[in-house]
Amino acid sequence: MKHLQSLNKYFYKYRYRLSLGILFVVVSNYFGVLSPQVIRYSFDLVKDNLSYYNLFSGFELQNSFYSLFSSALLFFGITVLLLAVLKGVFLFFMRQTLIVMSRLIEYDMKNEMYDHYQQLSLAFYKRNNTGDLMSRITEDVSRVRMYTGPAVMYGMNLLVMVVMVIYAMLLVDVTLTLYVLIPLPLLAISIYYVNNLIEQRSEKIQQQLSGLTTNAQEFYSGIRVIKSYVQEKQILQFFDKASEDYKEKALKLARVEAFFFPLMLLLIGLSTILTIWVGGIGVMNGRITPGNIAEFVVYVTMLTWPVTAIGWVASMTQRAAASQKRINEFLDSKPEIITGNENGLMLRGEIEFRNVSFTYPDTGVQALKNVSFKIKPGQKLAIIGRTGSGKTTIADLLLRMYDVTSGEILLDANNIGKLNLSVVRRQVGYVPQDVFLFSDTVENNVGFGVKEFNREGIVNAAQGASIHKEIGGLPKQYDTIIGERGVTLSGGQKQRISIARAFMKNPQVMILDDCLSAVDAKTEKSILTALGELLQQKTAIIITHRIFTSLDFDTIIVLDNGSIAESGKHEELLAQKGLYYELFEAQRQAEKAEQN
Repeated sequence: MKHLQSLNKYFYKYRYRLSLGILFVVVSNYFGVLSPQVIRYSFDLVKDNLSYYNLFSGFELQNSFYSLFSSALLFFGITVLLLAVLKGVFLFFMRQTLIVMSRLIEYDMKNEMYDHYQQLSLAFYKRNNTGDLMSRITEDVSRVRMYTGPAVMYGMNLLVMVVMVIYAMLLVDVTLTLYVLIPLPLLAISIYYVNNLIEQRSEKIQQQLSGLTTNAQEFYSGIRVIKSYVQEKQILQFFDKASEDYKEKALKLARVEAFFFPLMLLLIGLSTILTIWVGGIGVMNGRITPGNIAEFVVYVTMLTWPVTAIGWVASMTQRAAASQKRINEFLDSKPEIITGNENGLMLRGEIEFRNVSFTYPDTGVQALKNVSFKIKPGQKLAIIGRTGSGKTTIADLLLRMYDVTSGEILLDANNIGKLNLSVVRRQVGYVPQDVFLFSDTVENNVGFGVKEFNREGIVNAAQGASIHKEIGGLPKQYDTIIGERGVTLSGGQKQRISIARAFMKNPQVMILDDCLSAVDAKTEKSILTALGELLQQKTAIIITHRIFTSLDFDTIIVLDNGSIAESGKHEELLAQKGLYYELFEAQRQAEKAEQN
């Protein structure tokens, strides 16, 4: 139960609902325990008065006696029915209180997990796959809900009913009660053994289900690649094998449960046989009445579901413990990026890297080595280099997706680690290399990150990104749903919508990470013209493997293997005839080849 202790805060939060539910459990079982006693009275009434009824055979008094006898039985029958109705009403209230409480706990848990997910750094998401994250917030939370609702409800119902029933039985006859309860120790031993098997197999099933979810998510996301390489059959075989493994694990668990529940019924049946046998001896000895036997049989029947439910409740508890253990693993993960307290900063745009080095925590790859540069407010910096030279890492560090390994990053002379993350990121526009669009309308994708926007502002941003005309050709124009990750758009269209999103934000600092790689030369020129107008009086960092001669940069730095190889203006770097000159000449030759 140690893994489930983290749920106590939810039980405390909904303590009034929980207390009311317990009250309904007690009241409903009280009315349930009264029914066998009424049956005992009616049974003894029949036995004791049947001989009197036969004694008056042939007399007028027999009809009067029959009328009174029938009225008494009718009264007992109505009483039993009324008690059953009252028990049912309070059982309904019990379910409405405790099951609703479990749904509220499920809602709170999912919100807590989702909020925690968002606080974790990029390194966490690189270590864990999407399918596993989804499985923990859906399947695992659902299993925990079964504990906070049905397991708690039936567990309390079991405890209260057993206490009340055994107390009522002891008041009647201690010896008969002890005989009836003989099978319970056997029941406890079997529960202990079987539940250990259930716990082990449940955890394996959850791990397998997490893997299936991950595979399915990857296959759906990469369906284009799968189809283009004609791998549908191979992927189906792979998924079929994983599904077969999951099925085998689930069947093993089902076999254990299939053996468990008949065993419960067998032990309950043994209690019934002992009741009739020992009770019959007690009637012959005059210790109890036949009505007591009927009462005890009803009590045993009442105990059938609660005692059988011991295994079910224990199974749900064990599964919930396994799932909560998986949930706690993520909830106990501390955010590697801790936000600072300084939240009143209005960025002017001064950026400085001082001897910044960075090594990716999971791979051990050193991406940057003693990188230093400074940008004054309103200046433009181009970062150029080959693939893998560390260009994108600079953007990630500036947005504080990671913390530097050594050195420091200053924004307006303030260490970035002391600034409030949300405040900084709201004032920085970022167009990532890997464009991500939501399965929503074009308008909402462009306006993402802006609290309030109108169609006019969206159109202006789209025009600046040279995408307005193409949006006009979509079925519903700006109200068109673009599909998951913008699947209905081309690569260039997705890049330009992402650029329009940054234009819409109108930030003081703009970071563009190789955002024109999928557009043609004419569109590139149009975007760069709009970009030059937008970036006036703003600080900009443009990360690219291309060389844009149409933009006037204050500084160009050339990265090579994580270090700054060259730095200066365009003409200065060409004159050095170093790495920048090689990249420029290679690009020029490629453009000539395309024109020819």
